[in-house]
Amino acid sequence: MTLHLEVSAGVGTIRLDRPPMNALDVALQDRLKVVAEEVTARDDIRAVVLYGGEKVFAAGADIKEMQAMDHTAMVLRSRDLQDAFTAVARIPKPVVAAVTGYALGGGCELALCADYRFAADNAKLGQPEILLGLIPGAGGTQRLSRLIGPSRAKDLIFTGRMVKADEALQLGLVDRVVPAAEVYEQAHAWAAKLAQGPAIALRAAKESIDAGLEADIDTGLAIERTWFSALFATEDRERGMRSFVEEGPGKAKFA
Repeated sequence: MTLHLEVSAGVGTIRLDRPPMNALDVALQDRLKVVAEEVTARDDIRAVVLYGGEKVFAAGADIKEMQAMDHTAMVLRSRDLQDAFTAVARIPKPVVAAVTGYALGGGCELALCADYRFAADNAKLGQPEILLGLIPGAGGTQRLSRLIGPSRAKDLIFTGRMVKADEALQLGLVDRVVPAAEVYEQAHAWAAKLAQGPAIALRAAKESIDAGLEADIDTGLAIERTWFSALFATEDRERGMRSFVEEGPGKAKFA
């Protein structure tokens, strides 16, 4: 199987496993969607790590497979491609990418679906589709521009150039650069800490931010207001406020 789900301490690791470069072929894309939906549904998974292994995150799509597809075939396939990545982006739990080696094309687009990105100090990221006479097709033109701004996204997409970890950090494409041997460990620790938090409030925060970014400010405020009020019906809110009053801030236990 080209993709595995491993669960430990409330954290689900979605592990790409298609050596040597984790090329994202159709089968892996379909499996990704299935696993993302499973992670969404499982109550024992409270945070998620996206990981490609010690050597490479994902070097992009399976070009040989794509080369054999004509216009009609890609028209039929492109929605499924996007849906697989959107399923990851819409996991209503904290998601962190642990990026090692190459994260190019679809690999970079998969990292963009995470809420936070740890990168190895030897990582290289980019959207090289233009060098194939294409554009990113799994959300790259949309998620990258929203993350780092349109002009910076256009630089990467127009040129197809790769950026090393330090430049990716400067651009805001990744959030933290760590030694290669520590990427997964640190990403998992970040996820495990959040897995101990109030699950419904974390979902509310993620959905308010993501949905609000797609709307005008008044709509975004309405989304926030609805979620904020709804949280007053949760046990976690009662527990958190009671702990604050009785024990002081930051001592509530949610998981």
